[in-house]
Amino acid sequence: MSSRLSVYDTVAERAASVVVREYSTSFGLATRLLAEPARTRIRNVYALVRLADEVVDGAASEAGADGTAEALLGDLEQETERAMATGYSTNVLVHAFARTAREAGIGPDLTRPFFASMRMDLHRTAHDGDSLREYVYGSAEVVGLMCLRVFLLDVPAAGRETAYTRLTPGARALGAAFQKINFLRDLADDSERLGRSYFVDVDPAALTEAQKLEILADIDGDLRLAAQSLPGLPPSARRAVALAYGLFAELTRRLERTPARDIARVRVRVPGPVKARVAAGVLASTLATAR
Repeated sequence: MSSRLSVYDTVAERAASVVVREYSTSFGLATRLLAEPARTRIRNVYALVRLADEVVDGAASEAGADGTAEALLGDLEQETERAMATGYSTNVLVHAFARTAREAGIGPDLTRPFFASMRMDLHRTAHDGDSLREYVYGSAEVVGLMCLRVFLLDVPAAGRETAYTRLTPGARALGAAFQKINFLRDLADDSERLGRSYFVDVDPAALTEAQKLEILADIDGDLRLAAQSLPGLPPSARRAVALAYGLFAELTRRLERTPARDIARVRVRVPGPVKARVAAGVLASTLATAR
């Protein structure tokens, strides 16, 4: 007979899986290539990230909670740390995350920078170089490091910290690349709906071709650094990360082909059939390597 806690764990993790399915087709597709229990653990991480994002610029605002967003975010951070310490939360998504955090060794050294970046979204509408680096680290690079902690549970404990140190630059670079790609793709929405501009000295309404190419060159540098770490990941994680990498690389190519004036007006997407083709290519490459 299952214990009450094990039933609650299952319910919490199923809730996290629903969040992934409803919010991100690309991320959801990539997680399918992960073996269990890594698949569930990564979804647990994503669900908390999405929950915090909804507080600062999603459902909370539409519900009329703008004036209390900072307090809500603070409550969520406190609840997350309490759950990481105790192993339990009444918030099922926080509970799922805390369960993974305790298993993988994710601590406040990663969650606090994340929440700090989320808090920046409540007060900053534009960035300088220093604030942008701080924001990208907390909002994206630490998420890459959380995922790396999960992936390395497949590595013997004796070599885990050495592997973490070796793969940290690539994990951070991949998180940074994904975030900057999202900034460029969502340029119009961030500016018009949220009143935010992330790129330094870039007017979202007047993005130039030269600025676009400079941003893409920076992203390309992050992607190249991230690619160097891919072979060091455990096999299941390598497949999933390679797919996520491939999907964002395809989005980057589409942004490169899109005139700057159009990026400032529309959201560039990767169509479903193209995502399927990228996934098939990753799987075929994996099978060829296995032979």
